[in-house]
Amino acid sequence: MRICMASDFFYPSIGGVEEHIFNLSQILLKRGHKVIILTHCYGESKGIRYLTNGLKVYYLPIKVFYAQSILPTMICNAPLIRAVLIREQIEIVHGHSAFSALGHEAMIVGSLLGLKTVFTDHSLFGFADLSAVFTNKMLEIDLTCVDHCICVSHIGKENTVLRARVPKERVSVIPNAVDTALFTPDPSRRPQDDTINIVVASRLVYRKGIDLLSGIIPRFKSMPNIKFIIVGDGLKRELLEEIREKANMQDRVQMIGAVEHVEVREYLVQGHIFLNTSLTEAYCMAIVEAASCGLQVVSTNVGGIPEVLPDNLIILTKPEVDSIYEGIMKAIKRLQGYNKQSTTHRNLNTSNETKTPHASAHDHHPAKNGKLSRKLKKRHTKNSMQNSSSCQTKAIANNIVNDNLDAGDDVISSEAILCPHKCNEIVASLYNWNNVTQRTEKVYESILKEPSRSLGEILHSYLRADVWSILLPISMLHLILRFLEFIRPSRYMEKARDLPYSFKE
Repeated sequence: MRICMASDFFYPSIGGVEEHIFNLSQILLKRGHKVIILTHCYGESKGIRYLTNGLKVYYLPIKVFYAQSILPTMICNAPLIRAVLIREQIEIVHGHSAFSALGHEAMIVGSLLGLKTVFTDHSLFGFADLSAVFTNKMLEIDLTCVDHCICVSHIGKENTVLRARVPKERVSVIPNAVDTALFTPDPSRRPQDDTINIVVASRLVYRKGIDLLSGIIPRFKSMPNIKFIIVGDGLKRELLEEIREKANMQDRVQMIGAVEHVEVREYLVQGHIFLNTSLTEAYCMAIVEAASCGLQVVSTNVGGIPEVLPDNLIILTKPEVDSIYEGIMKAIKRLQGYNKQSTTHRNLNTSNETKTPHASAHDHHPAKNGKLSRKLKKRHTKNSMQNSSSCQTKAIANNIVNDNLDAGDDVISSEAILCPHKCNEIVASLYNWNNVTQRTEKVYESILKEPSRSLGEILHSYLRADVWSILLPISMLHLILRFLEFIRPSRYMEKARDLPYSFKE
């Protein structure tokens, strides 16, 4: 299949949508499909660029209007989009993100050219405020001619079906995934003293709950062993810096700023706890990556987050400062108990190793030697069983953990924490890009079997949105495409050559 991924959000920009597009494209390439990326220019990234495995990216010369998105005109960019789709002989246009104007325009142009279209929704929207009402109506209009929709969580599917009035039969749920080979644990990178690092990695914007984070940080002012590592950048960075100054925590709140995605692991492995304070999330990639690195995850219980990780890998809280603080304290108590038990195990092993050589002093007493050897063998077997089953004990103990924070007893102990490498194995079994790609391929195959729609059917489908005025720009766009076909017929346009397979290797 020949697929075009269209979105305003792609590298060098960093985020969940960008990572999803890149990883999905890489696996599709390895499975023998033709994949290109359509996005706007980013600084020095202009024209045609090639990424890993020969992934071809068109950085169109279109200026950004707001928040990395272009101005939605529906008409002005049609000649560029048409030229790319025809030149690359595209069969399927796959748009990403409801915030991406370029993705929606590419899907509209693709449908008028007779191509199949797919849309992946990565976000959740409300219904009450004026901006949500306007956005939902625009999304409803744009999705009327989309052949199939993909959501990254079940709550995301419900949200899309309700706000965009898309038939539920045309919506599938395919979650994101994470490269567990890249996000591997490394406990040796953590502080070896009693310092506990809390890592935050997200865009520093209102939707990510940075206002909640600004209320949580000062509460740890009296705990000198608690430190924060904040990775990311955004409009709310100044707020966090101001809170850090007021709380006099400059040495304990580290502001890293924006980093490349491949560098995120270097900061995750330094932490013990990962904190997510999002106010809305369809699917949070950051908590999956943190769990893959063996961190305890404390997250707000919003959107599709409860679907992402099992209960033994995440502590869910209300999107309130008090609730999030209690969740962090719960994670800290578990971590302290884990460290205490680990120290006890090491002391027992050390004492056993020290006592074992004295057995040779009794070798000249045959009767005593037999009893002593049986005791030593029994003790050695017991210690071996304890060491070999430590991760298994921690893995099942989540079912018997007492969550009573006020009691403060030792029941909240290390048994509530999984071995970091066991966490990585669990995440690897739950999410992988091969599975996501195979499920996406089934969507592509199903829509390719559907008959193409005529212009009349396309225009009639737009009437479902109850905005008759939309027929005017759609009709104008159709006339522009017909005019472009007249002055530059597609049959005379030079077709792009596919890269040889050896280059993709």
